[in-house]
Amino acid sequence: MIFLLIIIAQSDMQEKKWQILPKIKEEIISEYSEYLPLVLQLLYNRGIKGKEEIKYFLEGDYEKNSHDPFLFQDMKQAVDLTIDHIKKGNKITIYGDYDADGVTSSAILVELFKLFKADTDVYIPHRVNEGYGVNRSAVDLIAKNNTKLIITVDTGIRSKKEIAYARESGIDVIVTDHHVPPNELSEYPECLIINPAITADKYPDNFLSGAGVAFKFAKALIDSSKLREEDRQNLSYRFLDLVAIGTVADCVSLTGENRILVKKGLEILSNTKRIGLTSLYEIAKINDNNKIDTWNIGFQIAPRLNAAGRLDHANTAYQLLITKDIDEAKKLAQELNNSNQERQQITDEIFLEVEEQINIKNDNILIGIYNLENNKPEKKTAWNEGVVGLVAGKIANKYFRPSLVITKTENGYKGSGRSIPCFNLIKAIEQCADFLDKYGGHPQACGFSFSEKNLDNFVNKIKNLAKKEITEGMMKPIIKIDAILNFEKIDEDLYEKISALAPYGQGNERPVFLSENIKIFDIMTMGMEGQHIKFKLKNDKSGFINAISFGGSERWKNFAIGDIINIVYNLDLNVFNGRSEVQLKVVDIKKEKREHL
Repeated sequence: MIFLLIIIAQSDMQEKKWQILPKIKEEIISEYSEYLPLVLQLLYNRGIKGKEEIKYFLEGDYEKNSHDPFLFQDMKQAVDLTIDHIKKGNKITIYGDYDADGVTSSAILVELFKLFKADTDVYIPHRVNEGYGVNRSAVDLIAKNNTKLIITVDTGIRSKKEIAYARESGIDVIVTDHHVPPNELSEYPECLIINPAITADKYPDNFLSGAGVAFKFAKALIDSSKLREEDRQNLSYRFLDLVAIGTVADCVSLTGENRILVKKGLEILSNTKRIGLTSLYEIAKINDNNKIDTWNIGFQIAPRLNAAGRLDHANTAYQLLITKDIDEAKKLAQELNNSNQERQQITDEIFLEVEEQINIKNDNILIGIYNLENNKPEKKTAWNEGVVGLVAGKIANKYFRPSLVITKTENGYKGSGRSIPCFNLIKAIEQCADFLDKYGGHPQACGFSFSEKNLDNFVNKIKNLAKKEITEGMMKPIIKIDAILNFEKIDEDLYEKISALAPYGQGNERPVFLSENIKIFDIMTMGMEGQHIKFKLKNDKSGFINAISFGGSERWKNFAIGDIINIVYNLDLNVFNGRSEVQLKVVDIKKEKREHL
């Protein structure tokens, strides 16, 4: 899955409502007096209230608090089967997926198996030619190269028929996946399965990414080896940088064990020894201050890894992660950077075409469909199916409604969807299953395909579902505000204390604050085209604080020096030439004092 933007904070098409979250009671502050009241408020807003929960969230440690991989009910059998194949010298093929989560998952297991001297191969399907999941043609190719064990990563839970076909071909199969399983147990693949989303499995955390699940399998194999304890621990550290990338890129919840894995992974990622990643850092100008955070992954690293599978084949991204050759690393990093730029251009072009189709006055779900009748006569090439999900995200983001973008293929249609918090997209897609050939995803993102004869039936069905479930009020974006901050209390010490909640991501978004009755003392545009804007702000008691809005100069062009504003923002630290200062990242601004929800 792609990294999703926080739709509420970014939608620009209509005025947003500000909702200040309920203030915690004084008795909670008294009971947990060892913590800053503002930190307690932020934790409370995220549903973290008990003493043990707070301690786990703030102090959770990889060595002490990550779960035993053998808590998966099939883990012991999967490890035993894998070790048996390794000992016999049988070929093992890792079957991955073409997104950042899939390629990091693949790299984790291939690298480990090669360290164990296993005969190992990898197969990552082509997004356009093969699509998501295990397919029979791939199984045939894998069987021809004498593979005796397939281990899927980040895929496979909905590939019952294809996995049965592999087993009929004499190949053992282990599925490691994190996607939502079929509703009926009878639809599960008949093989060993490691998937935390299976509630009957009883694994303590249901929300691991594909890379997280692959890592748990790798950790179980490492723990079952005859290595010394110190060597086992050091070997597991080696893969946590990839776990961090896959977890953040796939936009799973950054709470629970994911938070612990990513926290440790970011430490390793900031000092990674992978020459592919260091080459990517250099070419894309990532990591200028030698510290990688979730923003770097979500907006710089993951898009470049994903660009490979969107426009061509994900093997480029996979190879970048595992290469040991510096010249190859630089070449691959440049290819990914170029592909990402091309991906951005293609996405923008399709976005404009979809905007010409959608009906924002009448539809609760916005749908763009490629066909020659609806598109410009000179544009004969169908929309690139590798980017339609990104376009759907931009449409949902701009208009704050669920969005589907559907393109024509040789065999019918393929589409991707992105949603808003109030509408469970995969649930809606499941209700349209009679018209679909294949589908999968999450509540906020999905992919699907269908034959041409089912186009009208599918579109009508999902439009009717959205009309029933989404009210007008649900389509008005709300900015949830964690707390009101006095401007004079904002300093680096406060920023550092709040940073105890990092790493930020899905389920633990960057805190949002409101300050009222603030005066604008200066306004400056920045960037090659003046697209960014910076305000110098102050109230009667505070010092000057800068607030920046990247790409926001057009949005805030009607503000002037001397205006009194209420501003909603994230706290940030600007480091430049060895100096640091707290600054604000603008989320929203209003001139007049407004009523809160």
